[in-house]
Amino acid sequence: MTISNKSLFVIDQIEGYSKEFSTLVSMMNYTRSTTIRAVQDLSVEALDFRINGTGNSIGMLLAHFVAVEKFYQFLTIEGKDLPDEEIERYAVTLQPAIDLGEAATVINGNTAEFYLEDMRKTREKTLEHFRTLPDSWLYETTPWWENELSNNYFKWFHVFEDELSHRGQIRLIKKQYELFKDA
Repeated sequence: MTISNKSLFVIDQIEGYSKEFSTLVSMMNYTRSTTIRAVQDLSVEALDFRINGTGNSIGMLLAHFVAVEKFYQFLTIEGKDLPDEEIERYAVTLQPAIDLGEAATVINGNTAEFYLEDMRKTREKTLEHFRTLPDSWLYETTPWWENELSNNYFKWFHVFEDELSHRGQIRLIKKQYELFKDA
């Protein structure tokens, strides 16, 4: 992960990125850093725990972060939906991870290191692309949800906003797991 020489609490220019991408990457770095801190020491049992045996597990949510980011890489950077070979390669985890819920129960048994490495590799690919794109790319618009226009800036804001939102769910699951294991 690319981190500026400054604090995670400073949104500023990052070496190797243009001004606008530095802003976006600064926010993505902070979000990812807090996610990593929340999950890095969790056991496989904690990562697979589902409140009352239903809903999402933390592992499912971490896989979701990867799936969403890969989807947006293809959608915005490649300018297309996932290629067939990617769909086939990730058929077991990508679509369930996008959908979450019962479809994603196949995502289990992995260590925190497994999820964090997958997240790291996926993010590095994103950051490699961001280094090569002009700021104007962030403002390119295409039709989006509900026939509204959206630009790439919003789409990538949505990637880390989704992670922030689900991190609240991760914190809730962690608290419930602690109660469960101590009961």
